[in-house]
Amino acid sequence: MTAVQDGRSIDTTMGLTPAGGLVMGTRPGDLDPGVILYLLKEQQLSADELNELLNKQSGLKALSGKMSDVEDLLASAPEHPHAAEAIDLFCYQARKHAGALAAAMGGLDTFIFTGGIGEHAAEIRQRICEGLEFLGMHIDSTQNEQAAALISAPGSAVAIRVIPASEERMIAQHTRQWLQQH
Repeated sequence: MTAVQDGRSIDTTMGLTPAGGLVMGTRPGDLDPGVILYLLKEQQLSADELNELLNKQSGLKALSGKMSDVEDLLASAPEHPHAAEAIDLFCYQARKHAGALAAAMGGLDTFIFTGGIGEHAAEIRQRICEGLEFLGMHIDSTQNEQAAALISAPGSAVAIRVIPASEERMIAQHTRQWLQQH
């Protein structure tokens, strides 16, 4: 997640790498440094094994016991308690980080969902917004289900939007710009 104020990023949930911040499909998100020490000392993992564990075998995949894809987790949640717990944790962490980033900015005027989960998982958007009403966020369930561009309820103090990501296009633009300059 990123806090953007006046068109500039002022904070993010990530640290040095994308492994920090929100729990992701195969990455743990924020992690107590003591876990790393335990895995190195007590479990005697090598640096390569630790890298594999933290970047490819953790996150929603480890929490659910098998799945990292949110769509699969949502479909499996009614029958698989670990899948439901993984979704619950993801939504809880997203709400917690949203509150922290809102505090860093002194409030919100717009909250944007983007990327795979943000663009395609109405239930996740709904569950993240539930509990953020104190920030003035109120979601319109019908607009949310339709993945409308604006999914905030009439009268919501915060505009809640769904904006498709265009990561490949942005990478291409930045690469072209860099190549032209170098």
